[in-house]
Amino acid sequence: MTTAADDLILGLIRIVDLPGLTAAAGQPLAAEDIEAVVREADRFAREAIAPGWQTADRAGARLENGLVRAPEHYLPLYGQWVEGGWQGLAAPEAHGGQGLPHALWSAVLELCSAADMSFTLCPLLTAGAVELLAHHATPDQAERWLPELVAGRWTGTMCLTEPQAGSDLSRLRARAEPAPDGSWRLFGQKIFISWGEHDLTENTLHLVLARLPGAEAGSRGISLFAAPRLLPDGRRNAVSCGGLEHKMGIHGSPTCIMLFDGAEAELIGAPHRGLQAMFAMMNAARLAVGVQGVGQGARALAMAETFAATREQGGKTIDQYPDVARMLAEMRATTLAGRLLALEAAASLDRARLLKSPEAEARLALLTPIVKAWCTDRGVEAASLGVQVHGGMGFCEDAGAAQILRDARIAPIYEGTNGIQALDLVTRKLPRDGGALLRTLLAEAVLVAPAIGQAAATVEQAIPAMLGAGGPVGASRFLDACGWVLGAAMVARAAAADPAHAATRDIFLRRLLPRAIAAAEEAMAG
Repeated sequence: MTTAADDLILGLIRIVDLPGLTAAAGQPLAAEDIEAVVREADRFAREAIAPGWQTADRAGARLENGLVRAPEHYLPLYGQWVEGGWQGLAAPEAHGGQGLPHALWSAVLELCSAADMSFTLCPLLTAGAVELLAHHATPDQAERWLPELVAGRWTGTMCLTEPQAGSDLSRLRARAEPAPDGSWRLFGQKIFISWGEHDLTENTLHLVLARLPGAEAGSRGISLFAAPRLLPDGRRNAVSCGGLEHKMGIHGSPTCIMLFDGAEAELIGAPHRGLQAMFAMMNAARLAVGVQGVGQGARALAMAETFAATREQGGKTIDQYPDVARMLAEMRATTLAGRLLALEAAASLDRARLLKSPEAEARLALLTPIVKAWCTDRGVEAASLGVQVHGGMGFCEDAGAAQILRDARIAPIYEGTNGIQALDLVTRKLPRDGGALLRTLLAEAVLVAPAIGQAAATVEQAIPAMLGAGGPVGASRFLDACGWVLGAAMVARAAAADPAHAATRDIFLRRLLPRAIAAAEEAMAG
């Protein structure tokens, strides 16, 4: 049986061909170097992050006298993260990063998220802040902020949501008032801010959406600002945590109500163009959340396999019973498919940047909502199956299976609900070319495995309906259908690269792929 690290190495080297991609870009990365990074990340995740996973869940984050305390062991753990240079893995070399491919960061993120989703959410968001500032900050801003974020000495947040403005950011009320020194003062309340306040680093840079005076209503009147927790002279900025949410899962991650009471801030990018700039961080976060879904599925699978191989009932271990074997096989297949689909999206990002490929850019845009939604839905399903494999023990907290399900459940919700991802697919991405790129991906899938043909044809048949008035109604089921077909192709590619995955491929094509046909037909039914 292969491990998650084994499959990530296979995916990076032999499926998305990261050595070939980097060589073509004139920045060659050898296969042995890729494997070394993944193996070390796997060791760090297993030995440093994973042991405190349940402790963090039980202790949770705490608000004490206006200060947020993360679980106690997170502070030394974060120190190890920083010392290992993990935060800057894929960050620009010009700002202190290592400049390695995003696909490699995606692999590291999966392993660490599987070990502790709450902890890894903090560096995930910082990486998104680096992504945004690298493209939208002025040279002076980049020089002051990026080295701190890239090194992990600071963390970053994204402050979008308000009580009345969740998915609909056009209702945003936070405002920015000009100051005599040319900076801005922020006023307003933000909610659901992950790692908005904590004690792991001295400073946090908040990236905040707010309105300028006289800005037009709606999303076009929104600007983007950066407000540090500590100002350059060491004073505390006028931003504070007004409370912590009491959540179903990810207890170790503080989800904060953030209050801006005249906080000093700087404008990022052009006025009234904040939402466009924030999408750089949001799109990076959406891919990363898809990877979180894979990570939770992988953790659920590993725990379920171990339990089923040692739990005896009726004179044999329960993994020998057909229904338990079926559940484990499904978890194995969907986790592998999601893992490789996420790597394919990350490699598309690398091709777009390193090779300046417009086709790769378009492929990334199309795959992003599919990866975010399909991979997180499969992660929740795998976590639920993991509880089922454990039986009554899984329903009790000590086993840990229940925590995976509680943690995984946020992934289909945050960074744009999966329903919003489906709408993005059918109302934005498909209309760009009338579905031409998706048809290309479906054709590629059939070339990999002709058995995918009927499912791919049914999905293709649904494209005109999705481009019509009924698209929004069937969007979620259509996205699901796309995920099943593209996931099947990724598993087939894995089996072609390594015969160890042949059984998983056969199970996927025989048992799981028919779900694509059912989902596509449901999408067309409206």
